[in-house]
Amino acid sequence: MQARYDIAVIGGGLAGTVAALLAASQGWSVAFIAPAPPRQDGRTTALLSESVDLLARLGVWDEVLPSSAPLRTMRILDGTSRLFRAPPVQFHSSEIGLEAFGYNIPNQPLFDALHNHATETSGITRFEAALTGADQGADDIKLHMTDGAEIAALAAIAADGRNSMLREAVGIKVRSWRYPQSALVMNFSHQFGHGDVSTEFHTEEGPFTQVPLPGKRSSLVWAVKPGDVDAILGLSRDRLNAEIEARMHSILGKIEVENVPQAWPLSSLIADHFGAGRTMLVGEAGHAFPPIGAQGLNLGLRDIIQAVDALKDAGGLENAPRAVSRYNRKRRLDITSRTAGVDLLNRALLSDFLPMQALRAGGLAALSALPPLRLLAMREGMTPGWRAGNTFMAASDN
Repeated sequence: MQARYDIAVIGGGLAGTVAALLAASQGWSVAFIAPAPPRQDGRTTALLSESVDLLARLGVWDEVLPSSAPLRTMRILDGTSRLFRAPPVQFHSSEIGLEAFGYNIPNQPLFDALHNHATETSGITRFEAALTGADQGADDIKLHMTDGAEIAALAAIAADGRNSMLREAVGIKVRSWRYPQSALVMNFSHQFGHGDVSTEFHTEEGPFTQVPLPGKRSSLVWAVKPGDVDAILGLSRDRLNAEIEARMHSILGKIEVENVPQAWPLSSLIADHFGAGRTMLVGEAGHAFPPIGAQGLNLGLRDIIQAVDALKDAGGLENAPRAVSRYNRKRRLDITSRTAGVDLLNRALLSDFLPMQALRAGGLAALSALPPLRLLAMREGMTPGWRAGNTFMAASDN
């Protein structure tokens, strides 16, 4: 007999596990189709206040807080040698009444904490086989897995990444494009304290971004040309340390890289629709872009919150098609505007076209010189329609 669940969540990464936990917190029975990830994730994620609130609701935040560092100041420094160069721009969380914009969290401890909670949650049944296909009907969606198992659910959440099998199975197409960049990610210790400041250097190859970790440690996302990846990875540790220190103009003193750097190609993707039938796309199943401005996972977690809210507001999971239609309409502006904004900023960094360089420099100069504009940018960067009084559990001093 075919097993039946209220909702199925496909994808065992950060977004998928959060989706499974949030769905189970509503009292729904959850089929969690979550094959083991292919490798350890050495990246970190800057989670903004809304995302931290969600982790707190799920009972995960206290576990990952010791591994996290608050982000109280974000600054942009022009590290190019171009004709049009922008002045430094600094954003302080205190300017919009927050203890911190959010926290920088290593992905692996966050992943482990989320999966431990999912394992301990009685309403979640995990399937470690991969999805092979899906059939949507009038009353449910049937899901097929590599081990021959089949289940049925009233609704489904696709959180299975850029190459989403469920997205393909329900017929949603995507537009995707690549950049002439790869991101090198690593953690490092440094001589001087970071003061809870994240610094993004804009270079001709893209952003070179230091983000605080606890103590005198930081994470680094370094955009380079794909042809330079092997040469950088082949550097001795001493030469790599010196190269990073030089690119940071020694603002943190001596550098010591802690782990083997990982390389990730940079590309963007956006789905034509964010749901179909009884299925909703969340996270990188629906959108993906370069790691600029702390938007990626935060946007995905906002997807999850609104997906669950849409299902609740529809009057029951049996009305999933109505919820999917509402979710698709509600998410479009947020996702398309942020995808376009990150794409424009990244292309402006790479462009040799002088008017484009002048536009980028002028925009950053305006943010630096005009406090009302800077405040607006900070508020909208946190959450669309941000307003004073947004809740945020400022736990950095607890």
